[in-house]
Amino acid sequence: MAESAMAAGAASREKLVEDLKAVVNDAEELLKATAHQTGEKVAAVRAKAEESLKTAKARIAEEGKVVVEKAKSAGKSADEFVHANPWKAVGIGSLAGLVIGLLISRR
Repeated sequence: MAESAMAAGAASREKLVEDLKAVVNDAEELLKATAHQTGEKVAAVRAKAEESLKTAKARIAEEGKVVVEKAKSAGKSADEFVHANPWKAVGIGSLAGLVIGLLISRR
């Protein structure tokens, strides 16, 4: 159960990182599109947006590293469990396959 919760958390984090990357890319395109605009107010807004983009990129990179490290840790834990309890792992895998098969056959 804890492993599935960790996997779900990692998946939602990965989705969040992907969404943030899309927002950053869209914002960069917007800044490029408005590059020809002039004026003090526009310049101030552009400077603030560029600073926000730098901060967002740094956070995305940091969060990406965290996701990778947690995925590696979860994989290592699963590997250790399988090596320590091979028959339990076979039983859990078989049970999961049976449940998935039953759910698929119902549709």
